Amino acid sequence: MFSIIQAAGWPIWPLIACSILGLALIIERFLSLKTAKVAPPQLLDEVIKASSAELPKPEVIEQLEKSSALGEVLASGLRALRAKPSSNDEELRNALESTGRVVTHRLERYLTALATIASVSPLLGLFGTIVGMIEIFGSQAPGGSSGGNPAQLAHGISIALYNTAFGLIIAIPSLIFWRYFRARVDEYLLTLELAGERLLQHLGTLRRTES
Repeated sequence: MFSIIQAAGWPIWPLIACSILGLALIIERFLSLKTAKVAPPQLLDEVIKASSAELPKPEVIEQLEKSSALGEVLASGLRALRAKPSSNDEELRNALESTGRVVTHRLERYLTALATIASVSPLLGLFGTIVGMIEIFGSQAPGGSSGGNPAQLAHGISIALYNTAFGLIIAIPSLIFWRYFRARVDEYLLTLELAGERLLQHLGTLRRTES
């Protein structure tokens, strides 16, 4: 591996940094976007069932908030109604949407960085290719005479080819995972939005029952 890095020359180091950063971001997003951490399937039904007669106690709401991203959104609606029992639908919706924006920002975190790596890596590979081409031309003897420096010529070719290959090797998986995480986040956001609407209807019914 070290011999490949030597053959690729100094332009390979920015690509290596991109590859390490991209791998770290992919692992982090895989761990953070697990369904259990974002939107557990039965959580909404459990919350509605638990609050069918009355609002949960503050400690239960706090525990719900810490359970997942969906729990955080649902807890904001329950907390808003507990803090102000006379809240209308608009006020409750604002509480849910405000928390939803915070959760959305957290779910989308690092996706821009991953997309940037996917876009920049081919350009860094192209830069390495240009550096290799410059070395190739520099290997030729001045004045148009044949011969030149074969070692420098071979090194220039290796720089050009290795950097082009590394740039594509980094960019293609980064783009694939960015699209995958983007689709996953969009699916989660839709789930959170529908859950918020359903909870809002439930809170409206609960508010009228208590009044």
